Amino acid sequence: MNDSIKRPTLGTYPNRRGWFGAQLRIVATFEFAKGALVLVAGVGLLAFVHHDVRDVVDELLEHLHLNPASRVPEIFVALAEHIASMNLWLLALGAALYAALRIAEAYGLWYDREWAEWLGAASGLIYVPFELYALAKGVTPLKLATLAVNLMVVAVLSDALWRRRHR
Repeated sequence: MNDSIKRPTLGTYPNRRGWFGAQLRIVATFEFAKGALVLVAGVGLLAFVHHDVRDVVDELLEHLHLNPASRVPEIFVALAEHIASMNLWLLALGAALYAALRIAEAYGLWYDREWAEWLGAASGLIYVPFELYALAKGVTPLKLATLAVNLMVVAVLSDALWRRRHR
């Protein structure tokens, strides 16, 4: 093997040691999962580009034994009636961009990159006011869990930035 090629070692990535390193890896895995899920959803949207979305929604509601005239299913029916092929392309493009950002962040966190810590902390903080607003409208376990997970991610990434600054 060529000795002139320097391979990174664990010492190169000080934030990857111990429990704190495991926390960063958990956040990286979580961000990758979010990106992959949104990417799959975006690709799924493209499957409907050349189909009548209203027919698909009607079939889904029938399969789930839901009344299309009920409040929540009626929302999906109304959306299906107004969505066009171009909107589906735009939604799929937005999903691809979001997924690329999340997957890039996951890569950066996995390999202890400062830019990924900044990106993750900033993007996590952006959601907090919206989550607090949703909680103000009504408290549910899902809303509380979403806020708690988001705040934990921001705390881990802020701690990583603080550790990096004080090294």
